[in-house]
Amino acid sequence: MSLPAQPLSPLDGRYQSAVSELGEFLSEAGLNRARVHVEVEWLLYLTDRSFFGSSPLTDAQKSALRALASDFDQASIDAIGAHEARTRHDVKAVEYFVRDALHVLDLDAIAELTHFACTSEDINNLSYALIVRDAVTTVWQPKLAAVIDAITALAIEHRAVPMLARTHGQPATPTTMGKELAVFAHRLARVSAQVQASEYLGKFSGATGTFAAHLAAAPDADWRAISREFVEGLGLDWNPLTTQIESHDWQAELYGRISHANRILHNLATDIWTYISMGYFRQIPVAGATGSSTMPHKINPIRFENAEANLELSSAVLDSLAATLVTSRLQRDLTDSSAQRNIGVGFGHSLLALDNIQRGLREIALAEEVLAADLDGNWEVLGEAVQTVIRAEVAAGRSSIEDPYAKLKDLTRGHRIGAADLAEFVSGLDIGDEAKARLLALTPAGYVGLASELVDYLG
Repeated sequence: MSLPAQPLSPLDGRYQSAVSELGEFLSEAGLNRARVHVEVEWLLYLTDRSFFGSSPLTDAQKSALRALASDFDQASIDAIGAHEARTRHDVKAVEYFVRDALHVLDLDAIAELTHFACTSEDINNLSYALIVRDAVTTVWQPKLAAVIDAITALAIEHRAVPMLARTHGQPATPTTMGKELAVFAHRLARVSAQVQASEYLGKFSGATGTFAAHLAAAPDADWRAISREFVEGLGLDWNPLTTQIESHDWQAELYGRISHANRILHNLATDIWTYISMGYFRQIPVAGATGSSTMPHKINPIRFENAEANLELSSAVLDSLAATLVTSRLQRDLTDSSAQRNIGVGFGHSLLALDNIQRGLREIALAEEVLAADLDGNWEVLGEAVQTVIRAEVAAGRSSIEDPYAKLKDLTRGHRIGAADLAEFVSGLDIGDEAKARLLALTPAGYVGLASELVDYLG
């Protein structure tokens, strides 16, 4: 027996609940609703200005037409689907859907102003700009902001908790957990601001971007000004110079920024995963959850592993879109049409990753005693401080020690030393009393510089 129809993508199956908000925009239905909106607004633009003998519609008629988009529902989806089954053309199906409404409203006299002087791409490019803008501003960016807030809260909470740094995976100059988390919050906030400043461009200039049909129909109209006013009236940025298609450069720029954010988030996920494996973070058990099918003690860091995989998938799709969409043969080919139907896939995997990271950050607790023990077992990291102070003393004329770096290298490289070993070494140094007292008072946990204060840059 065959299975009933099944979703091929886990975004529409297993993970549907986590990404369903995007379906409001980045779905076939969301796209068709936006197409209806653009078609209706263009029709109303023309009639409001009495083009070609038309008259402005009444408020009730305008509301009824605008309701085609605002009240878009399953019946609307089915009606457009029925038209497309006959026309084999998605935008033409939307045009006929609007014409049907005009007939019901006894507005057949203005039916020929529907889709007037438009190529399908005039409707499509504006519709894609609208749905991508709305998906970013109402779904993706608020989720990113929530993750940034969660990271920021942890950074502030742990701003003064000392931690052994590990450059190249080796013990290094200590930092604080809060400062390291603040780095991620700062990086993400910067990219988020770039996303927020993104342009959403639209063209509305006919079959090859020349306004040829427009000018043939109304030679005296200022079609460039009309186009700009209409596009900007939709809340988009006007692109005056295009082929048949809007050139999609804004999409490439936006998807590059989203992909950049993905990669910073990927770095965060791998670092948190590593801190968990080192015991720096404890995972808070979730009641009823199973970590391993055979090892009852395990709590696996699945939130961060899931995020890694989905961030990689998202960037793969978005990078492909950014590379593909900026090229169109001569004045137009249809490669972009197929590619753009996967925009929701790219955003969906990113949104799913954000959701997992947000959940994962709520399910960890800092094990300060583990961090403290790690610091206490690595006194050799103070070698940097000692040799730097010696060099300062030599420069100030209070010491004649030659090659301080070499002396500390001999003491610490490849050796584990403790507090007593370092104290004995410092006590025998030919440096000023104040500098010696400062070094003798130093501990790995206290050697964190301005780490805590740097968290203040988060604002």
